[in-house]
Amino acid sequence: MIISKTPYRISFFGGGTDYPSWFKENEGKILSTTINKYVYLSLKNIGPYFSYKHRIIWSKVENVNDAKLIQHNVVREMLEYFKIKDGVEIHYQGDLPARSGMGSSSSFVVGLMNAFLMKKKLQLSKKKLAKKSIFFEHNILKEIVGIQDQISASFGGLNKLDIKKNGDFDVKKIKINKQVKNLDKNLVLIFTGIQRTANDIAGQYVSKLKKDKIMEMKEINFQVEEAEQLLLKNKFDDFGKLLNDGWKLKKSLSKVISNKKIDDLYEFSINNGALGGKLLGAGGGGFMLLYIPHHNQKKFFKKIKNVINVPFNFSEESSQIILNN
Repeated sequence: MIISKTPYRISFFGGGTDYPSWFKENEGKILSTTINKYVYLSLKNIGPYFSYKHRIIWSKVENVNDAKLIQHNVVREMLEYFKIKDGVEIHYQGDLPARSGMGSSSSFVVGLMNAFLMKKKLQLSKKKLAKKSIFFEHNILKEIVGIQDQISASFGGLNKLDIKKNGDFDVKKIKINKQVKNLDKNLVLIFTGIQRTANDIAGQYVSKLKKDKIMEMKEINFQVEEAEQLLLKNKFDDFGKLLNDGWKLKKSLSKVISNKKIDDLYEFSINNGALGGKLLGAGGGGFMLLYIPHHNQKKFFKKIKNVINVPFNFSEESSQIILNN
């Protein structure tokens, strides 16, 4: 049995600049971190004595004899990609729900890619694992997704990403020292209850960014540099306020990014102690990140009701194999 453990990520600034339709002409920048919530994938061979060849356990349980009949498109296509002939059982477990803006789909791809590479006795660098996962999502799955999630899952940690026009990228680690570690104490993660597919949301506006929203996207790019400097100077409240500016910019890109429920939640939060925040991922639902100074959080949670708060911490962990038996 092989088990991979791959982190979810939180993207602070630069979202949208990691889509090929943008960075191929303008380059891109991202500031994001992985957190201590994970996707776990187990992979093991199945013997010939079962009535099925493949068993895939996710929100469904699939027992099939022909890999082409597998409904989970990532598993189906990756079996073909790696030319797996023997029967396998794959079991997925996640700490957070899918389709929620936490980069879960790319964490799944990176984690499964890592497990199959181990099965093939292949070892790749973090950068090659990220690039292989990006290629798989873009060219095999034909998904309209960016490249930050695969990089974050493969590298782990709090990072600034510089994306070049040719798709290559540099990862600059921001050391999580005692001061920066205090930042996550001021961050609150709330589940909106709305699940959506990033590919569906992004597909409605990404292609228009380089034509209709050039100034907004350039400002989103610039905010990454500004946010990095605020972190290095330990100006965390200003970092939170910049999140508010970033959310306004992101909302201006398309009407599908937000909705009344999300707007009402965000406005309530700002009126009750939050300095800023944003909806994570492509938009439309999922998790909302809020910057609420730690001393204001008790008061905030007394006023807000019927929300799911997910405590978390920053994590340095990247996708890794935790069992290879």
